Amino acid sequence: MNNINIQFGPLMLFLIVVVLVINIFGFFIRKLLGVKRKKWFSYNHINERHKKLDWSVRIIFIGLFFISSYYRIVNDTFGIPWYFETWFILIVFLITSEMLRAFMEWKYAVNKRDFVATIAEMVFMFSIVFLVITTGFFGLFNV
Repeated sequence: MNNINIQFGPLMLFLIVVVLVINIFGFFIRKLLGVKRKKWFSYNHINERHKKLDWSVRIIFIGLFFISSYYRIVNDTFGIPWYFETWFILIVFLITSEMLRAFMEWKYAVNKRDFVATIAEMVFMFSIVFLVITTGFFGLFNV
């Protein structure tokens, strides 16, 4: 079993800083492109079609989470394929959801720069998350 030595306080502070950096980038890119800021944790659907497609994506991924959980319970947890891992399903869901949003903004939004801001934010966020994971939290934690 891995010996992971991470204290909760510094980890939470680090995650807050990462989320803050991502939000500051989003603020500046939207200001630079002249695009309205999106609200956090709200359903900003472009139209009814986007709403239906977004909910379809959410339901499909909830089903995938249940299938993944069932597969984990029934099978050996050390032999699970990477595509059944929760983190992988979550990343694919976020990418799919954001790409759907960008497509709908490109196709139907009044301000055509909305989709550029959405894609820029998504690429920046996943770059930061990838960098944090691959560098072991920039060497701050003994993982």
